Amino acid sequence: MEVLNASDAWASLVTLGQGLDQQQLDLWPLFVQSFDLFSVALLTGSLVAVAWIVRVGLDIRPGNIQPRSSTRALEKLIDSGRSSEVARFAAEDRAFVSRVVWAALEHRALGETAMRDAAELQASIESARWFRRIEVLNVIGNLGPLIGLAGTVWGMILAFTSLGATGGQAGPTDLSLGISKALFHTLLGLLLAIPCLLVFGIYRGVADRICTDAMAQAARATDRVIALVKREAP
Repeated sequence: MEVLNASDAWASLVTLGQGLDQQQLDLWPLFVQSFDLFSVALLTGSLVAVAWIVRVGLDIRPGNIQPRSSTRALEKLIDSGRSSEVARFAAEDRAFVSRVVWAALEHRALGETAMRDAAELQASIESARWFRRIEVLNVIGNLGPLIGLAGTVWGMILAFTSLGATGGQAGPTDLSLGISKALFHTLLGLLLAIPCLLVFGIYRGVADRICTDAMAQAARATDRVIALVKREAP
């Protein structure tokens, strides 16, 4: 058995690296040859996904869902003991807790039970509103591989149709090129889906944590507002 020396091993590694580089460089011509309606759909989805990932990163933050300044201002107004000022602030503020408190105060004439029900309903609506912002990534992430698979099936149909048109005389090179062009759509679909689903999973946990904390704050604020309304009642 021959034993490779260091120079032979290094030459083998260099040759392998050159082969890999050549394969990477060949992806661009393959992309150009595979460009069709499915590629356009996947590229468009990629642009939308990048824009939405940036938006999600900017939106799903505690400072947007429930700013601390809003929480402190609302607590200070509740401590002041005037529900009218609390209602005025909550109606103008767009934070999670303020929306919940405002929903409760809108039903203060109907009693405590109605206020609690309205607050719980509004808290659910607010949570769903923030979760819908990241749901787009889930939709894109699930549609990407399906569009890629559809492109692959279509490419395979074209490849075997060409093989049949030539009476089975197409060589292995021509057939493998057609199959590789078809599979390129699957690659594009996976490259679209993986980052979308990854970001969706991460920010779903972030949104759940922030919204759960905001719901706890809203429940405490609602209890204090109900107590305030009871004290003001004749």
